[in-house]
Amino acid sequence: MFGWATEHTWNKNHIMRTHIRLLFFMAILAAACQQAPKADKAEVTDVQAVKQPDENGHHHRLDTAASHLFWIGTKPTGEHKGSFRFSSGELHMKDSVLTSGQFVIDIRSLSNIDLATQPDMKKKLETELLGPNFFDAAQFPAARFEITEVQEFNPATAGKDVLLKDANYTIKGNLTIKDVSKNISFPAKIVRKDGKVMATADFNIDRTQWGMTYRADKSVQDKLINSIVNIRFEIVTK
Repeated sequence: MFGWATEHTWNKNHIMRTHIRLLFFMAILAAACQQAPKADKAEVTDVQAVKQPDENGHHHRLDTAASHLFWIGTKPTGEHKGSFRFSSGELHMKDSVLTSGQFVIDIRSLSNIDLATQPDMKKKLETELLGPNFFDAAQFPAARFEITEVQEFNPATAGKDVLLKDANYTIKGNLTIKDVSKNISFPAKIVRKDGKVMATADFNIDRTQWGMTYRADKSVQDKLINSIVNIRFEIVTK
């Protein structure tokens, strides 16, 4: 009798420990799914004065067909990837050094990538993101980025870790989305080759700072959409 009781208690405790480990594992898994891709974090401050082009510099117009802006949004059950197109833009260089520039992003060009084989789901997601809970493209069809400061960057002497490989500049600029403007700072790699300027960057920003707070409340796990969004752009001038 006592042997049975001991065995019963051991089985009960074993099952309880197994459940606890399973719940712990699921919690870790859920937390991992909520994380944005590993990238440099954009520093956000108040709007600053836009840097004007140098009169003695060179004007480089954006090749909108070859330039792309990619995004990744995450939630407990996974992630979605997509892109925007640029409607216009330009960079200004002096002595092969970037001095200023600005870009206009066509919000209505938002396109999902990962649901390409599920057209109904793809359309549903795009409609939701373009709607009033997120970008509200009907009222705010464009976003704008205007450079306010350019600093040459040397990872070896900068005193901080940067994830973007071969970053050679720190770019600061006013990002305007839905009539909300914030100054963001991020590392970038900018090179000039064959008369063209090519720029890349990969960083994370908090969408709630531009008024997109929908489903950002972490207390509602089953409806949570991560407030941190990954942005990666590849820019080429003509």
